[in-house]
Parts: sequence; structure tokens; C-alpha cells
Amino acid sequence: MNVLLNETHDPELTSWLVSANRAGQDFPIQNLPFAVFRRAGSDESYRGGVAIGDRIVDLAALAAAGVFEGEAAVALAACAAPALNDFMALGQRAWSALRLSLSRALREGSPMADLVKPCLVPQSDAEFALPARIGDYTDFYASIHHATNVGKLFRPDNPLLPNYKWVPIGYHGRASSIGVSGQRFLRPCGQTMAPGAEHPSFGPSQRLDYEMEVGIFIGQGNPLGSHIALDRAEQHVFGLCLLNDWSARDIQAWEYQPLGPFLAKNFATTISPWIVTLEALAPFRVEWTRPVEDPQPLPYLASATLRREGAFDIQLEVWLQTERMQREGQAETRLSHTSFRHAYWSVSQMVTHHTVNGCGLQPGDLLGSGTMSGPAADEAGSLLELSAGGKQPLVLANGEERRFLQDGDTVTMRGYCERAGAARIGFGAAVGQVLPAGDRGSADA
Repeated sequence: MNVLLNETHDPELTSWLVSANRAGQDFPIQNLPFAVFRRAGSDESYRGGVAIGDRIVDLAALAAAGVFEGEAAVALAACAAPALNDFMALGQRAWSALRLSLSRALREGSPMADLVKPCLVPQSDAEFALPARIGDYTDFYASIHHATNVGKLFRPDNPLLPNYKWVPIGYHGRASSIGVSGQRFLRPCGQTMAPGAEHPSFGPSQRLDYEMEVGIFIGQGNPLGSHIALDRAEQHVFGLCLLNDWSARDIQAWEYQPLGPFLAKNFATTISPWIVTLEALAPFRVEWTRPVEDPQPLPYLASATLRREGAFDIQLEVWLQTERMQREGQAETRLSHTSFRHAYWSVSQMVTHHTVNGCGLQPGDLLGSGTMSGPAADEAGSLLELSAGGKQPLVLANGEERRFLQDGDTVTMRGYCERAGAARIGFGAAVGQVLPAGDRGSADA
């Protein structure tokens, strides 16, 4: 931890690119998040890019122009690849060096402006790929409000299991079904057990849900058999993104005991294309707190630094546009709004706990925070919570109702940080759409 504020965070900085200076947009010069992109519809190679205003800095083109020197140049060259794993593996010093050089090149009055301008691509002309080769994906359960809300639906008298306040709970997910924003997927099929039925049936999920999460991309890994200490954990985190862990609640209810999620979770996971670095998030650090009446973390999950600055105040929103809304030209409607600061377990605690048994993480590995819900009812990060398990349908602005997602629904997740004395920075969006299941009564081939 201890990521200090530096010249890149100065809220007075402006860019020679006018769109980067517009109030309320996601990508001012103080942000500079990373993605992998190419021009839409082209056969170009995917390569690294950095968002600035409504443009993308083509990092492969910038590397070819020979603009930077030293460590920044080495880091920039790694970003010319079709995935950011090699750049992530270089570590925090290299990430910071490139971010500083980009900041100086993009500032108002920069002598490098004329060299950088030819390397800009409109975001509207781009298509995105996953920012890294994701070798492994682990999903945590870091929101006590979500865990309590869900627990009350199934265990009203004992919503939280005894281990929740002691150990960061997680499960290993499926990396092959992770897609970038714009992902469209078929409604999953599987076995479900209807209430009162004597045997399960097979068919499309009728209780399809989203989960508002924060994704955590690992930068430098750790050797198998070693572990990452808490106060060094964030040195191994390249940055954060938005993550939607789509969930088939009816399939989940039948399959999850005794081993946990399987087909209910492995059919689709959508992430935002942009990864916001922890350095960019430094102005939005807040205290990490634990209620005094709760068990305090075991020593390997506790430190004074964690308490002082271990949480991030990231605003998280979920928006829904139904097929009817799209057809009739109606705007999407917001379903919930919460903050990542409510997480019961921090980014550093999740990383440390993941490795405490000697598990080796690798550059590009992805961790999910688990559904992020806040203390208020309208801060819930899933339809399961908002509809009380489907018993209380949400009435949308156009009169439609939703207990769970229907075919054609588009879910958009957004994230941003705001506070007085700092520039607003955003995460862009993670967008996904549900398509009809189709016929899967037999093997596909």
C-alpha cells in the first residue's frame, strides 16, 4: 500500500485534447486506464491502449514513434502486444513510469503533443478484447450486506454462516467464459428442482440474475509455495475493472451443495474493457473499518496501513434496458447504486488470503469481489436481493416488471470516483445482453 499522491493526481492538470477536460466524463488526464483494442471491423492486431477523453492512445503506434526513453519505453514496448500480461508482469515501478510519461505527454503545453496526436484513435471507432490472457479466475464473497441479504432468504434465523466474519470466502470460476463489455450470451440451461417436485428437470434457467462486482487484475505474481504479505499485496495488483458475474439462481440452488457454484456461474462473466490502476485510485482511498462487535481479522489479514487506507470509495451503478425499452427508444433505468467502500474484505486481504496456503498467482489472473451491496435496500447488487428472491417484482419506469432477467434484457454496470479536491475518474461500462436459450435438448456436436 502507501501509494503516494504525485504530480499525475493534480486536479488542476488539463490536456491538449479538449474532450479530456470536459466535466463529468470518465477519462480525464488524471485517470489513464489501460485496455486492449483495435479499429472495429479491421483485421489489425489487438494492442494496448490508454483512454484519454473520447480517444485512445495507441500504445503500439506510440512505441514505434520512439517518444519515451528508459523504463517508460520498456513498459510501452510491452503494451504493443495483443494482451497486457507482459506489461503487468513488469511490476509497479514500470506501470508508474509509463503512466507518468503518458501524463506528461498528454498535458496542455507538452512538447510531445505533435508526436502523440497521430497515435490517437476515437473510442467510437474501436472494438475491445480481454485486456489480458486470464489464466485463472477466482470469485470472492466480500460484501457482508450481500451475504446477509441472501442468507436471510434461505436461513432467516441464521443468515451468516459462522466462518464468514473470519475468512474471505471464494470459489474458482471459469476463465474461458469471461468476455469483454458488449458480451451477448445464450440463456443457460441446466438441471433445476422445482418446489415439491420428486425429481429435477432440464431446461433454460428461469431465474437469471446479474451480480455487480469489482474485478481485480493481478500484476506480478508469486512463486508457488510462497505467499504475499498483506502490506505488499497491492504491489501485486495491476488495477481494477467492473465485473458482472451472471448467475442462474435456480440452477445454483440445486447444484451448489456440497461443493458450491458450477454451471450456475460458468456460462458468462462480463468485464469492462478498461483497467483503472491503483495509482489512479490513490485519491479515493478511505479507511477500512470493521465493526468493533465483530471478530477482528487474524494477524495475517490485519495491519495499521489497511485500517488507514485499505478501502476504495468507488461508486457502482446497475442499469437495465429491456427489449421493449430498446424497441420503443426508451432510456435505460437505474436499478441500484452503492460503493465499494462497503466491502467487508479488502482488495489486499483477498490477495493475501488467496496465497497464504502457497497458491501461486500469475500476471493477468482475475479476482472478483463478489456481489457488492450496501446497507440500504436500494444498494443491492443483484435482482435476487432487489426482488426478495422473486417475491417482490421491481416495477420499472415504463410499467414493466422484473423478478429476474428476461430474454433481450441489457444490463450495464458503471463505476466512478468523485470527491472534493480530486478529478473525477471513471471505469467506463460493462455491458451484457441475454439472448434466448435456443434448443439444447441434446449434445451440440
